[in-house]
Amino acid sequence: MTDNQEERRPGGTKKEDIGPRSSFHANLELLEQDLSRLGVMAEESLAKAVTALKTHDVEMAQGVIDYDDVIDDLTLELENRSLGIIALQQPMASDLRRIGTVLKIATDLERVADHAVDISEIALRLAGQTYIKPLIDIPRMARTAQDMLRKSLDAFSSRDIENLYDLIDMDDEVDGLFSQVFKELLVFMMSDPSTIQQSIEFIMVASHLERVADHATNIGEWVIYAITGERKDLNP
Repeated sequence: MTDNQEERRPGGTKKEDIGPRSSFHANLELLEQDLSRLGVMAEESLAKAVTALKTHDVEMAQGVIDYDDVIDDLTLELENRSLGIIALQQPMASDLRRIGTVLKIATDLERVADHAVDISEIALRLAGQTYIKPLIDIPRMARTAQDMLRKSLDAFSSRDIENLYDLIDMDDEVDGLFSQVFKELLVFMMSDPSTIQQSIEFIMVASHLERVADHATNIGEWVIYAITGERKDLNP
């Protein structure tokens, strides 16, 4: 081979392409794939927690609580791998933003799973009780919060931020539902003191769902930052 010739692998890839930089991007892509998996796990935990509450499913509620250890382990693994990539690869600014975003989003997702655990614990405390009212607005809050999570994570995977600005109106919807739930349950407590315990529990569930929506907007903001380098407030 002459000095002017380039050594290539089968398929036409230059040999120098298969090096530390290629390995770095492969590791980064795997990291982001596992972050998406963490998102699915957190979203499923939230859905099961609310279903367990609505249907008095004690076994499902306990399953959400037990599964939280798996989510915590994956979160810790993502954090360790992210820090390892930063230490060993010394990424450029744009790649560093991507890794930092993984760290931030993983933290938000882990907290979403924690809220799912809190809701499941409430479901266990209320197991066997006849509810003071049908659960209508709380499942609506949960569906909107889940849609917000999915929209944020889809934007992260697709690198398309156009739909993320929908989160502003969706978060307002969740806030409005929380106010509605709070006011309705306050009327229950004032008119009948025997409803106080359940009312407080349901207000706590609604509060957890409101926080999930906030985490979803946080994730959306971090996705925008990762892609554009700009910070946008989706929860003004």
